[in-house]
Amino acid sequence: MRLSRYFLPVLKENPSEAQIVSHRLMLRAGMIKQASAGIYSWLPLGFKVLRKIENIVHEEQQRAGHIPMLMPTLQSADLWRESGRYDDYGEEMLRIKDRHGRDMLYGPTNEELITDIFRSHVGSYKDLPLTLYHIQWKFRDEIRPRFGVMRGREFFMKDGYNFDLTKEDALHAYNRHLVSYLRTYERMGLQAIPMRADGGPIGGDYTHEFLVLAETGESEVFYDSAVTDLTFGDRAIDYDSVDQCAAVLEEFTSKYARTDETHDEALFAEVPEARQRTARGIEVGQIFYFGTKYSEAMGAKVQGPDGKTVPVHMGSHGIGVSRLLGAIIEASHDDKGIIWPEGVTPFHAGIVNLKQGDEEADAACEALYASLKALGLDPLYDDRNERAGGKFATMDLLGLPWRITVGPRGLKNGVVELTSRRTGESEEMPPEAAVEKIAQIYAGIA
Repeated sequence: MRLSRYFLPVLKENPSEAQIVSHRLMLRAGMIKQASAGIYSWLPLGFKVLRKIENIVHEEQQRAGHIPMLMPTLQSADLWRESGRYDDYGEEMLRIKDRHGRDMLYGPTNEELITDIFRSHVGSYKDLPLTLYHIQWKFRDEIRPRFGVMRGREFFMKDGYNFDLTKEDALHAYNRHLVSYLRTYERMGLQAIPMRADGGPIGGDYTHEFLVLAETGESEVFYDSAVTDLTFGDRAIDYDSVDQCAAVLEEFTSKYARTDETHDEALFAEVPEARQRTARGIEVGQIFYFGTKYSEAMGAKVQGPDGKTVPVHMGSHGIGVSRLLGAIIEASHDDKGIIWPEGVTPFHAGIVNLKQGDEEADAACEALYASLKALGLDPLYDDRNERAGGKFATMDLLGLPWRITVGPRGLKNGVVELTSRRTGESEEMPPEAAVEKIAQIYAGIA
């Protein structure tokens, strides 16, 4: 993309309404614009990153054997009355009536709707196990929406639902989701720690939240510092293997890590004092096993192998896709702007022309742009007739992982400058070598 042809309404000053880094930088980088309190338009740059995050979530869900679908944003209140949650959910639920006076709601979550779909089409244990998921906009009418996309009223979320014959099968689905989430977050350059949590309005005795450590986190967390040494990496795992999935859960949840809602001072005191940590965390996902809570209330039953009809065991599993974008920025930025991990960057590299209009510099930039595009990469070429300092400031604000700087002086020596946004280190090399290095970096990313 040529920056002169892109819609990128960058702000030079910090917006007064932005209280945290991610909100401030998303506004300044022209990623979002507030439409009303807690509701945002996603401008091209923000939408581009949102789609990258969404695609990673889709890929890892399907790698784990989960089946994508799409449910509506509006739901009938009758289903929520069946489960008993319509009156219990509280004022965060946006309740509306259609033109015929029927009670409707803008879905904050989808347990009732997916249970209705299941009971309408599945009646035998032979169709189990089954996990369905979708990525859809949700709405929760926060009393004080703040922090941009971190705590908005409208948000983009992946929610998945497993249906299993027995508790043991459902707990394997729980473990399978934990593994898939670890892979998902690491692909985005995040360390999201699974922490024992409270079931809240969804319910369930088994539940873990995934939290990214950040000073602006809404939750106080207590943990054994040894959990921050754990990484899933590129290990291969058979998602059908009960033992393999259970081993990963044991590895990542056996050390103390809890939110303030479930914190146990006595257990925390057993952690060696040198490893006891207290911090703030941003929730980016949660997994639940809640047994037959919804299936019994709504009649979601199957015939078992013995011919008896039994309610299915269920769980739900959510990832805040739009919230993840803010969390990544909170975890990866500096005073100059965003620092995107390679896995989610909106553009793979930036090209800065130090002397727009110079025949040799223009030709070199065009050649770099074409070479990167030919390799399937997506560069952002700053071809504006602006001062070099302004171009560098824009690139630093946008946070692309790599920048190629092209100027007449370097071209006389046959080199361009390749700079890492994360480290700030620069290296001079021939243009072809810069293209090759960037291509190799992204070839190694899942």
